[in-house]
Amino acid sequence: MEYEACIGLEVHAELATDSKLFCGCSTKFGAEPNTQTCPVCIGMPGVLPVMNKKAFEFVLKTALAFHCEVPKKLNFDRKNYYYPDLPKNFQISQNYYNVGANGYVEIMVGDDVKRIGITNVHIEEDAGANKHSEDPRENFSLVDLNRAGVPLVEIVSAPDMHTADEVDAYMRTLRNSLLYLGVSECKMQEGDLRFEASVSVREKGAAKLGSRVEMKNLNSITAVVKAVNYEIERQTECLKRGEKIPQETRLWDDAGGKTARMRSKEASHDYRYFPEPDLVPVIVATEWLDKVQSEVPELPVPRRVRFINEYKLSAYDAGVLTDERALADYYEATVKAGASPKGTANWITNEIARELNTRNIGMDAWRVTPAMLAELVQAVEAGKVSTAIGREVLAQMQDAGKSAGAIIAEKGLAQISDTGALEALVDKVLAANPNAVADFKKGKKEARGFLIGQVMRQTKGKANAKVVGEMLEKKLGG
Repeated sequence: MEYEACIGLEVHAELATDSKLFCGCSTKFGAEPNTQTCPVCIGMPGVLPVMNKKAFEFVLKTALAFHCEVPKKLNFDRKNYYYPDLPKNFQISQNYYNVGANGYVEIMVGDDVKRIGITNVHIEEDAGANKHSEDPRENFSLVDLNRAGVPLVEIVSAPDMHTADEVDAYMRTLRNSLLYLGVSECKMQEGDLRFEASVSVREKGAAKLGSRVEMKNLNSITAVVKAVNYEIERQTECLKRGEKIPQETRLWDDAGGKTARMRSKEASHDYRYFPEPDLVPVIVATEWLDKVQSEVPELPVPRRVRFINEYKLSAYDAGVLTDERALADYYEATVKAGASPKGTANWITNEIARELNTRNIGMDAWRVTPAMLAELVQAVEAGKVSTAIGREVLAQMQDAGKSAGAIIAEKGLAQISDTGALEALVDKVLAANPNAVADFKKGKKEARGFLIGQVMRQTKGKANAKVVGEMLEKKLGG
């Protein structure tokens, strides 16, 4: 008997707004506990919520980016459950009329593009955070309500993934897409992005899904992948032994590398959803929808595929360049400024990446404009400077903010390609290295490289290596 896994993910992302969903309290991370609260977000009697329009537009933008259907009229619901960090004992969310439904997101697994269905995209408020002591002698917990009321977008996928590799690609694509859209900062270390995976295993080819097992306590993409792999294996072994798998919620033990039962899985009726009486319905006018739609950028995977087809890049280069929107925009602007697509990709993925890493900065602190980089790429490809000198020029461009042409002229870095100027140096190197000359004549490639290197050394890297090689061939009859 063969089995297959069907995997879906619920993703919660904190929205990049300055204030909470229903009040004006700050959403800034790291403040002293319970200092960013007010009567609204701590659920005092008699208070009324007021919708954060920017937060709603962020969720609308997300739904449109993932090709969802958006209703003209939607409202909000109360999701009722008790937990110490939920001050109202209910969460304002959406159940019956979501911002978006029936969409999809494209992921790339290897060289293949796959569509993962998006069941719904909706907006809701976050809960607070319980703080538990690690000291077993302390039998109490503390509650920090700074996070209560922070706006969230929840993205619920269909169970369309079948392997941990697909789950990994989905999570990374979703994270990059939210960053492209500018709706969330996606800092997992600050709780901006949280994943809950549901895994069910069934006989391969069966129409009905197996029992759904949801996993919590997944605090990184790596943890999700490990947990999914473990759960697929665990459920498969259970089915092989003829056991039934209960619908339940399990916790992931990262240290132990296994899941453990937490509770039986709640169904929708357990939350006793009913329409939120304190918020009016939202009418999504056509003009508003069109405005938000116009702000949706090309997402990472479609952009990656276009880079491969339009610029003839490798899948690897296209993936690196489209991983971050600022980098992809920079690449395209450089090509539009006149640089070759492949040459630009090489300079960005190798030299600029190295400079950014060495300097510990991001693209927001990179001073070399696309037009400046295009000039440098063109200079190297035209033979005006060598690649090695080009690297030095790039670093100086970042330091001084000057163009490649200005630095090359000021430092006298132009490549020497004139055979008349190089001939005396080549003859000098040949005379000083008779053993290498003899090896060259015997056809040893190492000797050729050594002699070219000696000429480059004499010219401090400014000699045209190609011209030097041709002169050696001519003089020594190689």
